[in-house]
Amino acid sequence: MSGPPTGRPPESGREGSPGSAGSRCLVVAIDGSAGSGKSTTAAAAAARLGFRHLDSGAIYRAVTRALLDAGLSGAALDAVTPDELAALAVDVRWTEQDMQVRTGGKPVPEQALRSERVTAAVSQVAAIPAVRAHLLELQRTAARGPGLVAEGRDMGTVVFPEAEVKVFLDAHPRERARRRLLQRGIRPDDAEIEAEAVLLTRRDQRDASRSVAPFLQAGDAVLLDTTALDPAAQTDAIVRLVEAARGSG
Repeated sequence: MSGPPTGRPPESGREGSPGSAGSRCLVVAIDGSAGSGKSTTAAAAAARLGFRHLDSGAIYRAVTRALLDAGLSGAALDAVTPDELAALAVDVRWTEQDMQVRTGGKPVPEQALRSERVTAAVSQVAAIPAVRAHLLELQRTAARGPGLVAEGRDMGTVVFPEAEVKVFLDAHPRERARRRLLQRGIRPDDAEIEAEAVLLTRRDQRDASRSVAPFLQAGDAVLLDTTALDPAAQTDAIVRLVEAARGSG
């Protein structure tokens, strides 16, 4: 996310402790299928609510990019050690609600995070137990201030299992594929949509079958089918759930 300067110094994501009832940080955990609208909805909801927005996918992409830059691939990626991960010095800097991912103390450009080589490898990297263990505390320390909207693939099941609001976004595979292709600047035809839908479905199946933090809907999460919803309607639904949680709290 980006926004106007606030004049307040940034905070490191490695400092402090995870959010809890004592810190009064209301956590909204948004999980969902690839292309279901998680990032757009989470960012918009966080802006509406004045909460931080944690994009866990950006963190995993930063790790993936750093490992690829270090020359690791294939089996070498799966065998990455905690010491090798620590040497990447991945952290998050916060200025108000704005999140900036860094490796080695330097910001990682958004374009680099979304490159084709990173996209092709991030699912493999995210399935590595050592990587998930290394990033768990970093994500949890984002829960500060009045609230946090955290989006990813295991927010409500592993990272923030006690989140006050949990939502699972899903949509028809063809609609998710269409959105993904449009995000890349492609005006897709039916064949391209079908091919992308197959890839997205395979990724979800692969993530659901991993041994650590499998991709699944938390038992207490609200299922939101976004197939026929535009971003504004998705955001409204999330905000209503938060307002209801505040009222009951």
